[in-house]
Amino acid sequence: MSASDADIADAARRLRAGELVALPTETVYGLGADAMNPAAVRRIFEAKGRPADHPLIVHLPDAEQMTIWARDIPREAIALAQAFWPGPLTLILKREEDVPLEVTGGQDTVGLRVPGHPVALKLLRAFGGGVAAPSANRFGRISPTTAQHVRDEFGDSVTVLDGGPCEVGIESTILDLSGDTPRILRPGAISAGQIAAVIGRMPAGKGDENSPRVSGALAAHYAPRSAMRKIAPARLRDFLNAFRHSGRHCAVIAHSQPPLSDCPHRWFMLPAEPAGYARGLYAAMRDADAVGGSMIVIEAIPETPEWAAVNDRLGRALAGAGITPQ
Repeated sequence: MSASDADIADAARRLRAGELVALPTETVYGLGADAMNPAAVRRIFEAKGRPADHPLIVHLPDAEQMTIWARDIPREAIALAQAFWPGPLTLILKREEDVPLEVTGGQDTVGLRVPGHPVALKLLRAFGGGVAAPSANRFGRISPTTAQHVRDEFGDSVTVLDGGPCEVGIESTILDLSGDTPRILRPGAISAGQIAAVIGRMPAGKGDENSPRVSGALAAHYAPRSAMRKIAPARLRDFLNAFRHSGRHCAVIAHSQPPLSDCPHRWFMLPAEPAGYARGLYAAMRDADAVGGSMIVIEAIPETPEWAAVNDRLGRALAGAGITPQ
């Protein structure tokens, strides 16, 4: 089911009134508020249990609005916006003076992108401005890729626009252009090579002590409540056999077939290629978390550049798995 024009008009009205609206994007569902309304933005932090110094990404209806939010915009930013917007690329730029510090986590930079989802774009155009929208889940937990995931997190307390399953499935690439050196602060579907092809130089692979804080960069993030363990494909059969003989069961997220004909474990199989795996990862993690077994076992994926964004999310999920937020 997809949001109707009436749903979108109602959501735009709610945003103008300072309410929260969950909206679909091609990456994950976002929990949105009027980015120029500090009180509305604070409601995002309250709903998610998110630290106030953790910046948000502002979603725009088109690239032309970039000048409302950012100053000293480099030519590289214009070129990247033309190449990848609407799409899963967030640009970190120097903020304009009237951008609320609630959005930027108190920093002098702001993250901007134009999402590549028709429902999101319709909402943003109906609203007419920028919408601050982190992932629509409790802070640190698994990002939502369906409208039902959002309802599972917030119940009826948030209006949800249903745009179907997210096509990309993991958060946007975040590229810092606020300094002299372009830096990828969070990997995503847009790769360093794709960025270099547009701007003529390879971005640095990680931030340094002077880099802005950005969404999704904490060591522990995107995590299930269950314990989680990553196992190499060559060791997976023996590990699961030992688990089986101990009388315990687990949920397995894998990219290969079950190694046992009578496998007692819940098996969630994802495509053995990066884009398809990323698209299904968060839904599989949520389903595995709901099984109630002893742990979630992840069959390790390749450590190659093509898999960098997925490995980033899995590493943060493993760091935060089984930890109850305070």
